[in-house]
Amino acid sequence: MLPKVQSPKSRRMITLEVRRTARTTPNFTTVTLAGPELEHLLPTGFDQAVRLFFPRAGQAGLTMPTLSNEAWMAQVLLLPKARRPWVRNYTIRRVRPELGELDIEFALHGDTVACAWALGARPGDPAGVFDMGLTYLPPPDAERQLLVADESAVPAVLAILEDAPASLAAEVFLEVPETADIRKDVAAPEGVRVHWIARDGSAALPGRLTLDAVKQAALPQGRSYTWAAGESGLATGVRRHLVRDRGVPKSDIAFYGYWRHGRSSPG
Repeated sequence: MLPKVQSPKSRRMITLEVRRTARTTPNFTTVTLAGPELEHLLPTGFDQAVRLFFPRAGQAGLTMPTLSNEAWMAQVLLLPKARRPWVRNYTIRRVRPELGELDIEFALHGDTVACAWALGARPGDPAGVFDMGLTYLPPPDAERQLLVADESAVPAVLAILEDAPASLAAEVFLEVPETADIRKDVAAPEGVRVHWIARDGSAALPGRLTLDAVKQAALPQGRSYTWAAGESGLATGVRRHLVRDRGVPKSDIAFYGYWRHGRSSPG
C-alpha cells in the first residue's frame, strides 16, 4: 500500500510575520511569510504541507503552541477562545531560504476565516507554521501519473510540477472557478499535459466537471500513480472511477478530501 504521509524527521513551531501579499488571479491570493525562524524549516518541495496559525479577529497577537509534537493540538484546544488561534492546513507554494521567505497561495472559495485573513493580511501581521510533511509519494516504478485537483489543491499540484523530474509523464486535471484563474506559465516537464477546467458560472459543484473530464479521458496503460485532492466528492469519485471502471489497484491511488461542500472547518 502507498504510504499516506511522509512525516518530517524533525520539526518545530515557527513564528513568522507577513512580508507582503499579492493577488495571483481573481480567485487566488498569495501571502508571503518571513522571519529568522524560517531557518528551522527543512524545505522538501512537492506538496509539503504546514499547519498555518493566524489570529482570530480582535486578538491583539498570535499565541503559538509551545509543543512541537502531536500534543500541540490539545494545547491549542485548551486555550481560551480569546487567545486561541485559528489553525488550517495549507501547502507551501514556494520557499526562498536565501531570502527567509515562504509563500502560501490561498484559493478564495467561500466566506471562510482563512480567506478573510489572507485578504486582510498586512505586512507585519503575525502567523506561524508547523511542518506536516508530504502526501505526494509516487513509487519509483510508476510509468505514468494522474494528478487531479480542484482550486483548493491547485497550489499543491503546481508546486509538485515545479519540483518534478524531467522524466515525469503525467495527465493533470486542474479545476478553477473561472477562465481568468488559468495559469499560462505552468512549469512542467515535457511529458506532462495540463488540462484546465473552468466552471465560469456553471451550477456544477466544485470538482464535478473535473471528475467528468477524468471519466472521459483516454488515459495511457501501464503501472500508474494517481494523486487526487480537493473537495471530498472529487477525491473519492476519482478513486471510485479508477478502481471500478479502469481496474486500477487501490494501492496505486492516493486521494485526499481537503474540504467538503457545505461544511466549514472546525476551530
